Amino acid sequence: MNTAPIEQRVAALQKLTGQTGLVNAAHIDAFDRETHDHWVPEHGARLVARAWTDPAFKARLLADGRAAAAEFGIRMPEHHRKLAVRENTATQHNVICCTLCSCTAVTIVGMAPGWYKNLEYRARIVRQSRTVLRELGLDLPDTMTVQVWDTTADTRYMVLPWQPPATVGWPEERLRALVTQDALIGVARLEAPYAALPATPTPTTTTEA
Repeated sequence: MNTAPIEQRVAALQKLTGQTGLVNAAHIDAFDRETHDHWVPEHGARLVARAWTDPAFKARLLADGRAAAAEFGIRMPEHHRKLAVRENTATQHNVICCTLCSCTAVTIVGMAPGWYKNLEYRARIVRQSRTVLRELGLDLPDTMTVQVWDTTADTRYMVLPWQPPATVGWPEERLRALVTQDALIGVARLEAPYAALPATPTPTTTTEA
């Protein structure tokens, strides 16, 4: 088993692929731009905010996430053949993982955070989901059902978070700002008592001269 630090293994792989002509500096620069500019969880937040405000879109998102994302111009790689969206409720919680490596619906959820790639998370979340979630700061009651979804080569997942009741009626732009990558993966919830809503900005007043 290779126990070299990840940085060392990446450098060795980069050198090898460069020598064989499989990957060059232009490929790496293009990939870097994609990860920073286009593969961002803000895309998932847009889908969530629309689902919270439009029941018809929510139904389409749950039925065929890939097609619903395309309505926003959000494209998925060809091999991401299916986007399965799992809805949280007051009594149901969903969390996603990739037990084999670190796959996510990158164009919608964003690149996998470091802890998601960690072998311990991948191994334990399927066997000790409540314990792992608690260690990550999400302490769920025993009355809430937890379901873990394991990403496959052609099926990617996204969690549709439960909308905080106090936010019903908010405009989509404001709702989007609530949605985090952790919530899209399912290691966080957005409603009380698990999270607090951001403070409402105090309107500024002006005094006429």
